[in-house]
Amino acid sequence: MEITTRGLWTLVHGMGFGALYLLACSGALVELWRRYAPNDLSPVTERDEALLRWYLLSMAVLAWITVLTGTYIIYPWYRAVPPVGTVNLTGYPQRLLLSNAATGGWHSIGMEWKEHVAWLVPISITMAFAVFNKHRRNLRNHPELRAAVLSFMMISFLAAGIAGFFGAMLNKHAPVEGGQTIHLMQGESR
Repeated sequence: MEITTRGLWTLVHGMGFGALYLLACSGALVELWRRYAPNDLSPVTERDEALLRWYLLSMAVLAWITVLTGTYIIYPWYRAVPPVGTVNLTGYPQRLLLSNAATGGWHSIGMEWKEHVAWLVPISITMAFAVFNKHRRNLRNHPELRAAVLSFMMISFLAAGIAGFFGAMLNKHAPVEGGQTIHLMQGESR
């Protein structure tokens, strides 16, 4: 069993950082909805508030790490230009997709959307964190602020889901591979 360094980076970016972010975002949405509902009579404790503040901050950091690794580590490998005369395009995912009419849409729609929508994730969760951090318990008294925080968290969640879907489909049709091979375990010989 083996994986290349580029494949490992892609795995860590998508299934590590990206999937973890989606899980964290769903939990934060539920908690914000539940704890800061205007008609909820139970008090929001300082401990609850501090926990949610650190949770949202961690989510923002995770979102930025996900987008930055995708943009500055994986994306250049995806966009690599093959030398003139290259026939085997497996090391050049963008060119591999564009070489076939059946897969060209994965680049022209999938990657172009992924490139742009992914940046909404850290921007919107950072905004949600900033508003929550400033207003905390007052979110109950200001339903419009609570709605804004929840809306931006939902935008972040949906954008992450769209980017994750397109990333998985792109990796299925034209995986980012190459670099040094890492042997994870030795298989049995037959």
